[in-house]
Amino acid sequence: MNTTVLIRPYITEKTMQLAQTGWYTFIVALYANKTHIGQEVSKMYKVTVTDVRTSVVTGKMKRTGKKQKPTERPTWKKAMVQLKSGQTIDAFQIGEQEKK
Repeated sequence: MNTTVLIRPYITEKTMQLAQTGWYTFIVALYANKTHIGQEVSKMYKVTVTDVRTSVVTGKMKRTGKKQKPTERPTWKKAMVQLKSGQTIDAFQIGEQEKK
């Protein structure tokens, strides 16, 4: 598999709070499994992954345009990764930098 499993970090207020407890959230490819996600995070961020939890977020129906035509948002996969205690990922340290 030569394509990357991780798409991007999923940064919201809730995931920033989870990051302070050691859980980091990413948007991943739909075909990705927990083993591949853990290996990819370990390789990309040079950390030790202890646990991976995944969930598929189904796309919602939205109404767009002048005629309010219904369109469906895409389905995507979310992965929460727990790191070994004491390790962090720099992409999730945004809130702490603003406080300093």
